Amino acid sequence: MEHTITIPYKNDELRATIHYPNREGRGGIPLERCATVVLCHGFVGNRIGVDRLFVNAARQFSRAGYVVVRFDYAGCGESTGDYGAGGLTAMIEQTRTVLDYLLDVDYVDPNRLILIGHSLGGAAALLTAAQDKRVKSLVLWSAVAHPFNDIVRIVGQSTFDESVQKGAADYLGYSLQPEFFESLKTHQPLAQVRKFAGDVLVVHGTSDDTIPPDYSSIYQKVFWMRTEGQCDLEWIFQANHTYSDGNSKAELYAKTMQWLEDRERQKQEWGNWEI
Repeated sequence: MEHTITIPYKNDELRATIHYPNREGRGGIPLERCATVVLCHGFVGNRIGVDRLFVNAARQFSRAGYVVVRFDYAGCGESTGDYGAGGLTAMIEQTRTVLDYLLDVDYVDPNRLILIGHSLGGAAALLTAAQDKRVKSLVLWSAVAHPFNDIVRIVGQSTFDESVQKGAADYLGYSLQPEFFESLKTHQPLAQVRKFAGDVLVVHGTSDDTIPPDYSSIYQKVFWMRTEGQCDLEWIFQANHTYSDGNSKAELYAKTMQWLEDRERQKQEWGNWEI
């Protein structure tokens, strides 16, 4: 079952869709606490995703027994507000606001909360996990590693220059102000890696020409420098940035699901240990 909700954030409203697993419950809502996945979309994206990336993921994961939430950042999709207002800092705050909502309902297991972030959403998910101990596991799909450099490369130097000179610049209908770019400068995801102690899966397509695949190798190396938590790296051969090919999507979902199920099994095995 799927249900559309609105989550208040300051003066804005974040539109989200909750996918419930197919279990007995009140109107489809599960009676027991479930592992929960929150999907974080990328730069000027939305909760549907390019070629339905997040819709398909949410439906597949919910069929496997997870509660899944996909939401639009402010100014994107159906959410109100201006995109980029508050920059990456606001994206982190909005992600935490979604967590606040979820952990206030009785069907979410607070010990099994997972963030999955794609592209700039990957950076936002990581930075959220570094600040918020409620996040237990993290999955990065083609994640941004250097927010300012990566986004300026995507929008073009001329767009950035226009924003600085005129106070705003149009990019695909979004008005990007200098404050947005300044916020990107202040956040360095790689520098925050050690603040997250949970397990991590890093996934990247080998044919990604938007965010360099080498970033994922660097992420894995830095994650492995932590004293706690594991990090696995999976490559999707010939996949582009949004995993648009059907086979790429299928492999992305399968590898992510396998990793999530492995984590669940490990927790159950440790939970059954008696000394």
